[in-house]
Amino acid sequence: MFAMPGASPVTITPAAERQIARLMAGRDAFGLRIGLKKGGCAGMEYTMELAEAAGANEEVIEQGAARVMIAPMAQMFLFGTEIDYETGLLEAGFRFRNPNVTDACGCGESVRFEPIAGSRAGEG
Repeated sequence: MFAMPGASPVTITPAAERQIARLMAGRDAFGLRIGLKKGGCAGMEYTMELAEAAGANEEVIEQGAARVMIAPMAQMFLFGTEIDYETGLLEAGFRFRNPNVTDACGCGESVRFEPIAGSRAGEG
């Protein structure tokens, strides 16, 4: 929907690709759906869920054995995002390096985007 010809709307690091493929195989899922919802101290939160099929108008990105679907309402906010998976001593999880974020909370769970003309998408 918001893709440029020949360019993926998001990039997936090799570490994220391996983790997504593991999750898909463990649940026999079609892919990992990524979206956004209102919430958190900065206004919006990323959502992730394993899905059995792609929904209407979802952008589907396939890389190796990994498949990511981007919910239609999140596509414009996620364009240009790098999805990574990091493992540390105390925690492990997906990280979104999103050039569209204008502010984030201290814990990194909530983000804010610049409002789009005629919408309230950047407000929390």
